[in-house]
Amino acid sequence: MTTEDADREITRWAAGHPLPEPFRDMSEELSHFLLVYKFGLAEIGTKISILTEELTHRGRHNPIEHVSPRLKTTSSITAKARRINCPMAFDALRARIRDIAGIRIVCSFVSDVYTVADMLTRQPDITLIQTKDYIAAPKANGYRSLHLIVEIPVFLSEQVVSVPVEVQLRTAAMDFWASLEHKIHYKYDPAVPGALREELAAAAEDAARLDRRMELLHRQIHGPRH
Repeated sequence: MTTEDADREITRWAAGHPLPEPFRDMSEELSHFLLVYKFGLAEIGTKISILTEELTHRGRHNPIEHVSPRLKTTSSITAKARRINCPMAFDALRARIRDIAGIRIVCSFVSDVYTVADMLTRQPDITLIQTKDYIAAPKANGYRSLHLIVEIPVFLSEQVVSVPVEVQLRTAAMDFWASLEHKIHYKYDPAVPGALREELAAAAEDAARLDRRMELLHRQIHGPRH
């Protein structure tokens, strides 16, 4: 869900909407818990907006096509905690589930993915915790994306909290493929037919070839980017 969705979910609790079972006796603590992640997303979002506007102002190629922030729902947090055998305690959730806050950055070209990742992680108040490069080493199903776990400080009224945020960077072609793959898995859950899995893997290779071809054309027309 987006940060606006998070606001709506937080306010729904006050209207009597039920929470997932593990959270029903701690709605106030849960509200504050998720609010901190919302603030972390806002901090990352501001940094990305500044980069986008600055590059556009300088007349440089803007590598960022669009950005999608999201916070896990309480149901998603509960499901993941159960899947990884994480205790339903806030300290444990904070330590073990690092993608409660996430932001997806869609770029024009593969090289832009790494450029934007470098721009973000070079900023002194962002700490890179983990990198998973599914572009250099795609998943078996063909999934490609660069995943970063970063921490960013959030300055509250009485303390500073380091908030983990998952940053996913991918090209438009990768994003289109991932969206289709998600819809197919949702439709055929729990088992996608073998023929469809093969077609998805082939489509991922086609998308990767398209990315390479379009970047080559861009360089032929505009020359190397600085």
